[in-house]
Amino acid sequence: MPGLVNALVMVAVVAVVLVRQFRARPISTDRRWWLLPGILMVVALRQPGAFDVHHRAASAVILTAELLISLATGAGWAWTSRIWTEPDGVVWTRSTKASIAVWAVGIAARIGILALGTTFGVHQDSSALMLGFAGTLLVRAGIMVWRARSLGSSSSSAAAYGDATRSAWKEHV
Repeated sequence: MPGLVNALVMVAVVAVVLVRQFRARPISTDRRWWLLPGILMVVALRQPGAFDVHHRAASAVILTAELLISLATGAGWAWTSRIWTEPDGVVWTRSTKASIAVWAVGIAARIGILALGTTFGVHQDSSALMLGFAGTLLVRAGIMVWRARSLGSSSSSAAAYGDATRSAWKEHV
């Protein structure tokens, strides 16, 4: 049952995070941006399923590859997100179409790593997935806060990769 609960929590968190990221929203550099990823990491590390006890070395290699892919996905997601400052000084962000491509490549790479592990008989629980997702969120949030702080209070716009220079469109909730 805990595996099913973890999977449902992961699906809910991913859905909420993705929906929020594709809407324009302000970035607060004062908040505890690391809190949600930190909680996910603690929950993932408290469960023993990240390593396969019968294949410790292979499991460690697969988990390391998953984490590296997750960190790269988080960095790619952050650098493909559009960020701009409104005249009132508030820094806003919204993910772009390139962000969707980063997510698709990251998910495909992680599925490939998990399939490779399954081929060798390595079994990893959902805690490995949760740990990777926490790493993705942590890296993305850290880079976004750094980018927001680097903009300061100027009225400039930092376009994302592949983003044409166009007027900012805020979506209100």
